[in-house]
Amino acid sequence: MAGVAGLLLVAALVTVVAGGGDWSAAVAVDKLFQLAFTLIALGGFVWSARRTTGAERRWRLWMVAAMASLTIGMSTWIWGQIIVGVALPTTTLAPAGFIMVPVLTLFGVLTLAHGEPAERTEPFGRRRNRVLLGLDTLIICGSLCVLILVSAWESVFEAWPETGLALTTVVAHPAAYLVLLAVVATLSRTHRVICQPPILMLSLASVAQATSGWVFAVFIGDGASRIPPGADAGFMACPVFFALAAFAPFRPKRQEKRGAWISDYVALGVPYLPLAVTCLFVAISTATGQPLAPLEIDVVLSVVGLVILRQLFTLMDNTRLLRQISENQRQLEHQAFHDPLTGLANRTLFLSRLAESVAVYDRDQRPLVLLFVDIDGFKTVNDNFGHGAGDAVLRTVAERLLMNVRESDLVARLGGDEFSVLLDNADCGDAIEDSRRISQQLLDTLCAPQVVRGRDLCISASIGTVSLAAFDPDLTPDELLRRADEAMYAAKRRGKGALVVYGDISAPDKQPETQSEKQVDSARA
Repeated sequence: MAGVAGLLLVAALVTVVAGGGDWSAAVAVDKLFQLAFTLIALGGFVWSARRTTGAERRWRLWMVAAMASLTIGMSTWIWGQIIVGVALPTTTLAPAGFIMVPVLTLFGVLTLAHGEPAERTEPFGRRRNRVLLGLDTLIICGSLCVLILVSAWESVFEAWPETGLALTTVVAHPAAYLVLLAVVATLSRTHRVICQPPILMLSLASVAQATSGWVFAVFIGDGASRIPPGADAGFMACPVFFALAAFAPFRPKRQEKRGAWISDYVALGVPYLPLAVTCLFVAISTATGQPLAPLEIDVVLSVVGLVILRQLFTLMDNTRLLRQISENQRQLEHQAFHDPLTGLANRTLFLSRLAESVAVYDRDQRPLVLLFVDIDGFKTVNDNFGHGAGDAVLRTVAERLLMNVRESDLVARLGGDEFSVLLDNADCGDAIEDSRRISQQLLDTLCAPQVVRGRDLCISASIGTVSLAAFDPDLTPDELLRRADEAMYAAKRRGKGALVVYGDISAPDKQPETQSEKQVDSARA
């Protein structure tokens, strides 16, 4: 439908502009084309209003009233200008009908926005959001004021004493569309429904109508009794866009979210679009030798100041947002590499750190000691006291492990009731003896009584120790962890609550031997 409407619009424009010297025929084609598409838009809104509900239906009913007003204005204009020959500017009913179109459309847009909750929120609260919306509104309105002053103010103001009320309606018509555009641009920041295709068509219709409206006002201000047919290009395009808005569907929520990023970029550029157009008009005006009046300069400087202020707010928000993103990323990294129950490093982080330590040993021959800790009788605690008590035991074990190692050592929960400790022995002369001392401290500390559901329980642990400096320097991290696990199970077989060292620094080929064996009382229900 959009393609057909576009082809008809191009054909009508070519007919009007290239119509030769028959000005009356060109004007007739122009106005009848506008009236035809206005009636199509009116019928489209009536038809679509019957098929919708809620805020969308109320919006379409407002548009029915707007198209009815446009129909009345077009009919009166055709009667007065083509048939009767009323001189311009006219004081007939036509300008009133034209002015009511953006007013009724504005009510429809506000109704549509009110019916949909604001889905976009600024990341730092409603107050800052309102400040930005206020700044955007002032920038848009200030830009429009500059546009009015530069483009039409001088000629219109000079002709005001002669034309009076008639020229007032001529200026109010495009100004009302500019106000509509400002409201739509402001609402587009907080309501995704305003970024839907029907409202986009309304915005294009407003741009087209306002453009030709200002050109019309300039010609009238200069005393022209006839308007060149080409100046009506915007007037002719406006009802075409209204008709497309009547039949354009609102996207479902699912499809709307797919294109949300496009709407976000459009919303960011909204306050600067009218400013860019205004700067273009100012550049053209100054390039053609028309100096800016003091009032125009003051308004331009005010708008520039508002833009700078808005950029400062944006920079502040971006800084806070980056800080928040950095904090969220840090939290995500912590959650990805730490156990949620105990807060210790998880298996992923432990294996990564172990691989780094093995690489450092290969390069610097720095001693590396690995402890594998398994809680004895943990299943009995879960079965007799519940998983909540079991979690409390795991947290206590984690705290006690951290209390008996150095800050440079890494304590991790590998899963279930299995823990591992990676000892950093860079400054130790005897890595194995140091690991035996720390392991014995862990055994003594872990078997200290802890309160579980009102009862004092002694939770022992079995520890297997392996040192990379003790034998094969080509061990992989997985093989090192496997040997520590094997030593731990040897401690389990020897009565639990014990420490088993896999190999020895001076005798790398020896089998696992027991360094000490301590039987600890375990809780039994």
